[in-house]
Amino acid sequence: MNEQVFSFFQTTPDSAEWLDWKWQYKNRITRADALSEIISFDKKERREIELCLSNLKMAITPYFASLMDPTDPVCPIRQQAVPSGEELLILPTERKDPLNEEHYSPVRNIVHRYPDRVLFLVSRQCAMYCRHCTRRTRVGDEGFFLTEEETEEAIDYITSAEEVRDVLISGGDPLVMDDGRLEELLSRLRAIRHVDIIRIGTRVPSVLPMRVTPSLLAMLKKYQPIWMNTQFNHPNELTHAAIQACADIVDAGIPLGNQSVLLKNINNDTETMRELLLGLLKARVRPYYLYQCDLCEGLSHFRARVQDGIEIIRNLTGHITGLAIPQFVIDAPDGGGKIPVNPEYLLSVNDDEIVMRNFKGDIYIYPQT
Repeated sequence: MNEQVFSFFQTTPDSAEWLDWKWQYKNRITRADALSEIISFDKKERREIELCLSNLKMAITPYFASLMDPTDPVCPIRQQAVPSGEELLILPTERKDPLNEEHYSPVRNIVHRYPDRVLFLVSRQCAMYCRHCTRRTRVGDEGFFLTEEETEEAIDYITSAEEVRDVLISGGDPLVMDDGRLEELLSRLRAIRHVDIIRIGTRVPSVLPMRVTPSLLAMLKKYQPIWMNTQFNHPNELTHAAIQACADIVDAGIPLGNQSVLLKNINNDTETMRELLLGLLKARVRPYYLYQCDLCEGLSHFRARVQDGIEIIRNLTGHITGLAIPQFVIDAPDGGGKIPVNPEYLLSVNDDEIVMRNFKGDIYIYPQT
């Protein structure tokens, strides 16, 4: 871990304050001057960071900052957390709302793209503002809280939409809310008869693992079935603290999945992904999705080639257990939804036979008659 972080905050990894999630949240690194005491960067990089911060906020938990290499500008942890001048480049193909969520929002804070499920955006705050976030232009409002009117509007919509059986709570990050406010929302959702599944989307296990407290888990257990998806993008994030947080979630009876983003020069190679995916499985976290980075403004430096993702899946298939292999998807621009993009194994289909290629490249025929 980066010892400069501990000296900056005058604490140690096992101190009571370091292990207190509220202390971590309160002491997030949000300014370039504080960041400069933890990692090294030159005057040009500082100017670029400050330019970025004039448009989009930065927030890095002391815990996540402690994982950064203080002298390596291409550290995979640092790249996810620290603003870069490359964010200032906006391509004509990029959008503020690349998934067109506003178009699919029948009422405030609800996105209803798929027939049987909705996305409920309950927060605009995160423990850390990931530089590759698809909602990067719409999160960071530290003063935003759902009003009573907005909550009622969202709950009324879900109640009236009887086809909705699955509600994904996201934001921002729902777990930066206190237990009481989160429980209020969960209890309202669980009272809706046709809502079978409640899911929580959070990056807390990776960037703020001390938020996974016994009181939080005891509260969540009251509203089962609850599923949770998190985001680990690099094996360096799988620290003892993160693995323990994942174990606590799973031990509470909450299935935990992971949704990685394919990020150029961070995880867009087979060996890095192999280590990450097998590490996740060992931590009892099921790799769920591998996302192609969205066409959000200022993210061109993060976007790897789609071919990289396809090649990674091809190289892993048959060589590690299928449990560890996520589905590679592109969340289609303009709200087309998630589209699987995987290696081609089915070569031809007719009424007589199926011609297939296996993971070794060998051809097999399956007769249909």
